[in-house]
Amino acid sequence: MDTKVFLQNLKDRGYEVSSFATKEEAAEYLDKTIDQMSVGMASSVTLDELGLYEKLRTHNTVWWHWCIPDGMSDREVRFKERGTSIYISSVNGAAISGELVNIDNTGNRVAEIAYGHDKVYLVLGRNKLAEDLEKAVERARNVAAPKNVKRMNRTGTPCAFSDHCFDCKSAERICRILMVLWEKPRGAQYEVIYIDEDLGY
Repeated sequence: MDTKVFLQNLKDRGYEVSSFATKEEAAEYLDKTIDQMSVGMASSVTLDELGLYEKLRTHNTVWWHWCIPDGMSDREVRFKERGTSIYISSVNGAAISGELVNIDNTGNRVAEIAYGHDKVYLVLGRNKLAEDLEKAVERARNVAAPKNVKRMNRTGTPCAFSDHCFDCKSAERICRILMVLWEKPRGAQYEVIYIDEDLGY
């Protein structure tokens, strides 16, 4: 995959773009850039692998429903994420041509990416890249979603025992909403953080 073409295509679509060789470099950049801010974080193995919650919370107010404070519910923390200045997420697939793809279950992540924050950071590793939009969607459905189902131990879905989507009707299905960012949404700053390592699902 031609990374330079991908990064240029993102710029052409309106995104700020930062590229790093390692997750440590990317995490250090975000830690220095985001300071004394309110921050919401999406469900993301990539963000977990960067250790962003632990870094950012020392000098920011960070809400992440993977780390729920005592006395609060998951739902309460998700609502706190909605009111932050900064939102950080990953993506499930990225086309070389610059389209970014996410699949969501409850809709909170795609809603937060689309609207409501001053700045959104989208963090992804090289393993998320696909040849085109069709392949990026295919990756989101047949790579990211099954791996997340297994991580969450949702054994009521057929993809928990396979490596592809069955378009099932299970009550435990997590792929309920598909978002494609064709261009940078209006009304906020968006920065794509590309890391030349395999990260997350």
